[in-house]
Order: sequence, then C-alpha cells, then structure tokens
Amino acid sequence: MSGLFPFRDINVHASPNQYAFSSPSTPSAPTLVIERPNGDIRLHDGPLLGTQRVSSIAGIMGIIQLKLDKYIIVITKAQPMGRLKGHMVYKVIATEFLPLRERPLHDPDEDTYYNILKAMLKSGPMYFSYSLDITNSFQRQAASDLMAPIWQRADDRFFWNRFIQSDLINFRMGKGSGFRLQGQQSPAVDAYILPVIYGMFRITQTQVKSTPFSLTLITRRSRFRAGTRYFSRGIDEQGNVSNYNETEQVVILNDNTDGLGGFAGGGGLENGRVVRDGHEVQILAYVQTRGSVPVYWAEINNLRYTPTLQVRGIDTALNAAKRHFQQQIEIYGKNYLVNLVNQKGREKQVKEAYEQMVERLISHPEGGIQKDSHTSEKLHILAATDKETIFDNLEYVYFDFHNETKGLRWHRAQLLLDQLQEGLMKGGYFRAVDMPGDLQGQLEVRYRQTAVVRTNCMDCLDRTNVVQTMLGRWVLTRQLMELGILKQGESQDDNAAFRDLYRNLWADNADVVSNSYSGTGALKTDFTRTGERTRAGALQDGRNSITRYIKNNFLDGPRQDGFDVFLGAYRPAAYLGGILTFTDRRPMLLQAIPYLFAASLFMVLMALVTRRLPDATVWPLRFFTMFWLAVALWCWQFIYRNGMLFVNWPKLNTPRFAVEGYQKALGSARSDPVVGSFVTRHERGASTARVSHMEEGKKRIQ
Repeated sequence: MSGLFPFRDINVHASPNQYAFSSPSTPSAPTLVIERPNGDIRLHDGPLLGTQRVSSIAGIMGIIQLKLDKYIIVITKAQPMGRLKGHMVYKVIATEFLPLRERPLHDPDEDTYYNILKAMLKSGPMYFSYSLDITNSFQRQAASDLMAPIWQRADDRFFWNRFIQSDLINFRMGKGSGFRLQGQQSPAVDAYILPVIYGMFRITQTQVKSTPFSLTLITRRSRFRAGTRYFSRGIDEQGNVSNYNETEQVVILNDNTDGLGGFAGGGGLENGRVVRDGHEVQILAYVQTRGSVPVYWAEINNLRYTPTLQVRGIDTALNAAKRHFQQQIEIYGKNYLVNLVNQKGREKQVKEAYEQMVERLISHPEGGIQKDSHTSEKLHILAATDKETIFDNLEYVYFDFHNETKGLRWHRAQLLLDQLQEGLMKGGYFRAVDMPGDLQGQLEVRYRQTAVVRTNCMDCLDRTNVVQTMLGRWVLTRQLMELGILKQGESQDDNAAFRDLYRNLWADNADVVSNSYSGTGALKTDFTRTGERTRAGALQDGRNSITRYIKNNFLDGPRQDGFDVFLGAYRPAAYLGGILTFTDRRPMLLQAIPYLFAASLFMVLMALVTRRLPDATVWPLRFFTMFWLAVALWCWQFIYRNGMLFVNWPKLNTPRFAVEGYQKALGSARSDPVVGSFVTRHERGASTARVSHMEEGKKRIQ
C-alpha cells in the first residue's frame, strides 16, 4: 500500500551526468534517475555509483523546459499546517531549481523565465499531503478508488503542478522518452509524483458549547485560465472561467489528531466501527464555488482607474458556457448562480449578458423580479419550469449587493440568504463516518451534497467573499443543530471566541484568494472579521484599491507570464531569428517619457525647497520651476491620453485587445504635435516588430 503514496523523504544525489532521487526510508524502492543534459528518465535498482548526495527534499514539484534548459523543481522546505482526519498537510515554503546543464553564458530570456517562475512559486500559497488527496473534496474522495495512486485520484482542475509533472507521468504510463519501451508502465514512479494545490488551507481545533471538533477551510484554485485580475476575465473556448475556486468547509468530530487516523487506522474498535474515545469519527463538509461571468468579456487597462469594459455577444460564448455548466452540473449537481454585479453603470452590461446566457441555456425560463424603495431591482430569479435538459439544473439568482448594503447596512445581505434558504436545505451537505475496520480510510456516506452555490461579482473577490462567508455560517449552524450541539434558535455566534475564530478564518481565506488574483488583500474584510463595516476598514480598502491599481497596471504582466509558463499555457521556444522575448521594443522616446516625467517632478520639488539668497533675483528660479512644471504636465497628459503604451502587458500570451489597443495608441502618439514626428522617425519598424512578436509568441496549450 505504501506505493500508493508519495515518499515523505527523498535524498538527492548529483553527478555531472545525472540526478538520482531515492527514499532512505524505503531502500528497496528503485532510484529515480534523470539523465543530464537530455532529461531522459529511468529507474535503477540497487546502489547507484558515481553520484554524491547533495540534499534532502520534501518532494519533486516537477520538471519544466525553459528556453535553453530543463529544470527539476524540488520542494526543499515544507511547513506542517495540521492534521486533517489524521493526515498531515504541508505548505510549500521553499523550492529550488536543479538545472540539467551548466550554462557558461547567461541568456536574458532564460534568466527572465527563471526569475518569473521563482517569483510565482515564492508568492503562491501551495499545499500538499503525502497520504490525503487534498485536490478533491471529501465527497469526491468517498467515491474515488483508494487503491489507485494518489496522483491518479487527483482532480485535474486543482492538480496545480500537473503540467510540470508531465514528464514523470508520461514515463510512468509508458508514453514518454526514456529507457523504457513505449507502452511499458512503471508503477514505481508513483511514489515520486506529488500533487500540489494552490489556494488556502487552515485547520484549527475549536469547540462550541464544550463540544470539541476540528474546523477546516480549504480553497482550491483551478489551474485552467489562471491569471491576474485584468489579464484573465470571463471564459475560454474550453469552458474554463477565470478566478475559479472551490472552497470546502469541513467539520470533523472525534478526530484523533495524533497518528494517521483514517489512513492507517488507529483508535479503538467498538462493534466493528472505527471510534475515537468511544465516539464515531464524523465528517461534515460543505462546498461552494466562485468563478468569472461565463461570457467573453474583458476590462482593458489604459492607466485609467476604471478600465474600459468590453462584452462580446453571448452567441459567441454559448458553446463555451455549455461546456462550463455541463461540467459544473456533473460534478456538483444543481447550480445556484448568484450574481452580485451592479445593475447600473458600467457593470450593467455584464449582468445582462449573464442573464441572457442563462435564458438561452434553460428550456423554459421563468422568474420574477423583486423591487423595493431602495432599488429598481433587488432580486431577480431565473429558473426552468420543467427539467428537459441538463441545463435546467441551473437557477440564476441576482442580488444587487452594493445598492442593498450601501450606507453600512450589511444586515440587508440577509435578503439573499432568505432567497437561497430553500435551495440550501434541498442541496444539503456531505456527511460521513469512518467505515468499520477499514484501514484505507474509506468513508461510510450518510448523505451527499446535491447542489452548489456558484457566486460571482466582477472580480469574484470582495462581494463574493462576504456572501460565501454568510452561506458557510448558515450551513455550519445547521450542521451543529443536526449534530445536537446547538438547539433550535441557537447560533455558533453566541460563543464570542468561536465567532471571532470563524470570522477570521474566512477573512484570511478572502485575503489569500484576493492576493492570488488582484495582488492585494480583499476589500470589506473588516465586515467579515468583526461583523461590522468600519471607517478604519474603509480606509484600508482605499489603500488596497490604490495598491491594486498600481500592481494591475505596472506589475501584473510578469505575474501573468509566470502563471502561463508554470501551467503550460505558454511553452518557451529557442531563439526565433535572434528575437529576445522579453525585450521592450517600443520606440526609445516612448520608453523615456515616464523617466522624463519623474525627473521633471524631481526638478520642480527641488526648486520649491531650494532656499533663495536674499540678494538673488527671482525670475530665473521661477522660470526654471515653470519650465519643468510644463514638462511634467505635458508628460502626464501624454501618458494619460496614450495609457495603453505604458501598461506592463504580459509578453508571452498577450491579449488580443492589448495588441489592437497598442496599435491604436501608437497611432495617436504619432499624431502628437510635439513628439509625433520623432516617434515616426526613430521607430524604424520597432513597434510593428513588437506587436507581431506578441502574436508569434502565443503557444496556448489547451
């Protein structure tokens, strides 16, 4: 059975010709050998001569090909986060790249690929377990084959390092290059394949009314269409949506946090059933999802605080939306689609596109609109009258979140909960106990969750976090009542210590999801943490909003490139005609304008703080100040008018709207009465090369 799980301890041996990986605790297992410099993989039985042990690692993250070389990414440091049903879960703290060849010279592109990957791995919250499949919810785990290797059981959506594990997986399945014949499988490799999730994991021991239990929150971020806030929106042709996350709230009663729990048994046996201190180990889990509005839409950075919004016709995205919702229904059952975008202003067209899409998908849409004195549309429901197709398992619920809760009236979010309550009751949650005497951790399922609430706002961050927290709290109260811990009319919020713990748990989750997508912590977390909207929280939201603006316009390009390389959405290639991928090929004058703007502001500041001698004339200093102030104002208006020329776009899979917008902005710059002729004169085709390179570099791997 040990071969089903990854090795917990791996020694790395290195030589000029190969890297060798072996488990000191399992000396009978074959050694995994990766040849240098070609990357061929083989298994070796017995002692391996000619190598020197260089380190011990927690696991192999995967193997990735960059422009000139392949690298083995290994986990060098992992932090224990706690035991879930007896299984320890770890957070990836540090990684290292092992190159297959020694490069005598540094290549600028290779160094950039390397650096953006290192930055992504350093900032990305990643978790793994050697003995528990944390890519799957407990409900899916209960239906999986526990005799299959853990990587084969993994949910492909949340197996974050699946692409860079391809070499090992292909070799294991007899599909890759190496010393095995094609079609000859290598099960011994299973122990070297370690699935990792990207998201959030928190586990804490707590109690309500003297009843102890473990409370866990797991958020799994999909590896499909992953990216940053403004560079990844909507849906793709395969039905994957941006910022898709599954969040599972787990309560475990009578869990033994010592030992291996469900993996290797433990505890006592009473009447043939696994028990802890005379009680069954019970698992109660509730799953929610979030994801971008499943139509083709984008917000186009142009240095304005509010980017330009584009929404394409729903007919273009109909097939993609069908793929998306078919998968969601097959996995989760009925989907309650909670839409929180504004019904007025710029967000209105996103709202209307979503509603039109749902109307096209369900057979006989029927619904109602609830209005009140505050808004023209408070709630909007769309549901099928008869179930004729799989898409009739969709029920659309619109809630005008901003209007209903403005003025710090956050209690009005209860209106949405009241509307969803019947569906929450019908959809239920997952509940199971340990199977009698089962050492593999098989669960005896009492009942399953048959519906999911899929929540979105524009970013699927701030408003979504508030609603998901509210739903999680309601379900937890119901679970504790059905367990007999709470009585009718009681709430876990009656316990101040637990209430604060629960709120902070969900607020931490909000920050993690938001940081991954937008680059900052979430907004409105003061309400999540305290139950109140405060002025201090509003000020913090202001700071986060400014930080988001800076990061989304000037720093997210390399972040998006890092995601695309790591996840296989872009595969680096060797030199193409000597072109360097990451070189800035804008005309030099355009590159210089931001520096000129900064220098002019510095000159104005120096002129204002410089002390003038009593007998000195005034006009030279005033002329100096006015000159540099005029330069600063011109630079500012030029940058503001041609903002798309100064956004830090992704350089690998550059969005088409960015290419088109760049060309348009470049045309505007050429017509500038001050520098237009210089841009045209000194450009020498550079901008065309830049744009064509954006297109030629695309290698999307679906």
